[in-house]
Amino acid sequence: MEETTQKIRMYALQNAVRHGKPPRADAVLKQILGEHQELRKEAKQVYAQVKTEIERIEAMSTEERAGELKSIAPELVEGQKEHVKEVREFGLPDLPRAEGEKVVMRFAPNPNGAATLGSTRGIIVNSEYARRYNGKFILRFDDTDPVVKRPLLEAYDWYLEDCDWLDARPDEVVVASERIDLYYKYAEELIEKGVAYVCFCPAEVFKNIKDRKDSCPDRAASIETNAENWRKMLDGVYEEKEAVLRIKTDMAAKDPALRDWVAFRILKKDHPRVGNRYEVWPNLDFESAIEDHLLGITHIVRGKDLMKSETRQQFLYDHLGWQYPVTKHWGKIKMQEFGKFSTSELRKRIEQGEYEGWDDPRLPTLKALRRRGFQPEAIRKFFIAIGVTQTDIAVSMKNLYAENRKAVDALAARFFFVPEPVEMELNLMNGDSFVAKALKHPSGADYREIRTGNTVYITGGDYAKLKVGEKIRLKYLCTVEIESINPLAAKAIDTELKVPVIHWAPTDSIKVKVKKPEGLEEGIGEPLIASELGNVVQFERYGFVRIDSVTDNEVVAYFTH
Repeated sequence: MEETTQKIRMYALQNAVRHGKPPRADAVLKQILGEHQELRKEAKQVYAQVKTEIERIEAMSTEERAGELKSIAPELVEGQKEHVKEVREFGLPDLPRAEGEKVVMRFAPNPNGAATLGSTRGIIVNSEYARRYNGKFILRFDDTDPVVKRPLLEAYDWYLEDCDWLDARPDEVVVASERIDLYYKYAEELIEKGVAYVCFCPAEVFKNIKDRKDSCPDRAASIETNAENWRKMLDGVYEEKEAVLRIKTDMAAKDPALRDWVAFRILKKDHPRVGNRYEVWPNLDFESAIEDHLLGITHIVRGKDLMKSETRQQFLYDHLGWQYPVTKHWGKIKMQEFGKFSTSELRKRIEQGEYEGWDDPRLPTLKALRRRGFQPEAIRKFFIAIGVTQTDIAVSMKNLYAENRKAVDALAARFFFVPEPVEMELNLMNGDSFVAKALKHPSGADYREIRTGNTVYITGGDYAKLKVGEKIRLKYLCTVEIESINPLAAKAIDTELKVPVIHWAPTDSIKVKVKKPEGLEEGIGEPLIASELGNVVQFERYGFVRIDSVTDNEVVAYFTH
């Protein structure tokens, strides 16, 4: 045990030093059990020691943790480099950077709903790059559209919780809607430089002008006139769609989307976070470009669908004499089980009552995956393995299931759950017991007791296959021979023959509901399931589930995979 304690201490300290915070007990346990298979049979004792060690580390300063790790395991101080090697093998290519450059990455969601799998990719990849280069990771809320992509107030906290859960805690959090005055200053600087102007053309009129590669009449207005018109925009003189501020580009540009793009528009709609403080709002390209410079972003990793944004923003950077960050783009990921989805569409369907909420198991959101029992390290490895490539890819959730199985299998206790239960009357032989001793986990030595009366319940699927005279094994209990089908009755027999093994539920079973992506499944299970609230367990011959709620007469579980 002394040797095991030393290993736990080393791994826990390495984790704490690497991430700058005490580790989660399950993360350390999985690392220990994964690298030292011989300890699996003592998982319970190891877990208790892990918790004790983490409590000790929580009381230590950052310097004390680093000092002790260097003292007891100096080879692990270089573990940061080993971690980098591991990440590279998974699929993240190196970032081009200058020698000694401080890498600053950002993830910039619009908080108009919960993080989807697409958002999750952005969180993980950008935070992983920041970690690799000992850089900085910024979470920036690009929330300057109070109308079309109206922010959801709760979503700001949801993203912070998700980042923390994914071990991607940001070094800095920025909210764009609280920095609008800052963007106004740069708008005024651009007007004074003569590279921005207030345009009064209706949208359709400007489109016709742009398509002809002509110039809007307002483009030739003087700096003084544009400055005055801008002040009127801010003072509320104009109505929505009456005036916009445009950035001068090249009206002969091959792509019409690049010709004098809109930087600010009037939106007289309250904002969930800042109320009615502003009526003139920057569009995403302007706000994002300004913030990337002010925050010192060195590298941007995002979807290739935003390539045009980069080209538009380059005009802005040229006008202001700035250097644009290095960019890498990835193609779209299509999750075969979900198809195409958008946060706006999900929000609409939730508000219409089609889904129970953002954590409905049918949804491709991080909240839903977490409630279903997915482990954060599995999700990280899944997205890191995909890497950064501009090729559009289609992947199955089965890939994530496989990664998650590695994370939960060693810890998930086993239980019997019986959907579509059918009662079976048992006729036991003299001396037979109505108590089954079942392993809590195949690799361990701990048992759970399942007590039953002279009836048990089997699944409807197993019942449909039975015939009179057939012999089956009720797992952990006894071997029986079927005496009748309707009603179902069986007698215990003594045989050395190999027979099919099925699971069952005892007389005093509890009601269990399993919420799955494809719908609700009801059944019954052994009473000890109720003791696993919040845990991921495995229902034998069924799958992994997370026990979500427990009442006096019912357990609700969310299906993992």
